[in-house]
Amino acid sequence: MTWVTKSTAAPDSTTILRGLSSRRRVPVGSAIYNRLLETLYDEAAALDERRFDDWVAMLAKDLVYQAPIRLTRTGANKDRDVMRTMFHLDEDYGSILMRTGRLQKSAWAEDPPSRCRRFVTNVRAGETDAPGEYEVVSYLFLERSRGDNPHNEHMTAERRDVWREVDGAYVLSRREIIVDQSVLGMSNFAVFL
Repeated sequence: MTWVTKSTAAPDSTTILRGLSSRRRVPVGSAIYNRLLETLYDEAAALDERRFDDWVAMLAKDLVYQAPIRLTRTGANKDRDVMRTMFHLDEDYGSILMRTGRLQKSAWAEDPPSRCRRFVTNVRAGETDAPGEYEVVSYLFLERSRGDNPHNEHMTAERRDVWREVDGAYVLSRREIIVDQSVLGMSNFAVFL
């Protein structure tokens, strides 16, 4: 599967990516779909429970983990609102290891740690051109509580993933997180999506 890395803010309409791009759908309820869905649920639980070692074990060594900037546009370019040249997050396996290591010891941005619930829904999956790799698009609703603040923060996003089967389990090799907000409403962005 070829991923486009150009900005959707450019006038080239071929760079607009929305939803599932694979034409070879994995049927809902099939064994593969159910295993991918269970993997997404297990991933959300590992992150919610701050089991970062378990989450890192679900990541491929060639991981690309990005959250491009969102623009607010009107007129003819209103659908070209994802800037794939600037990012809230632009991570790889090494940087994720560094961040999770800090979060397990001492990270000012997460002291006290956020209490999160990740709700994963609208999961669609398709086969890629590579055997054993699946494109998985899902919606994410993140609810976060910080310290003694009585007001929870939340964030919604579409996640565009590639999950690869390795030794009978799936590992995340690519994630693009399209946050629905142009201006992030969270006081910090130290949690994983």
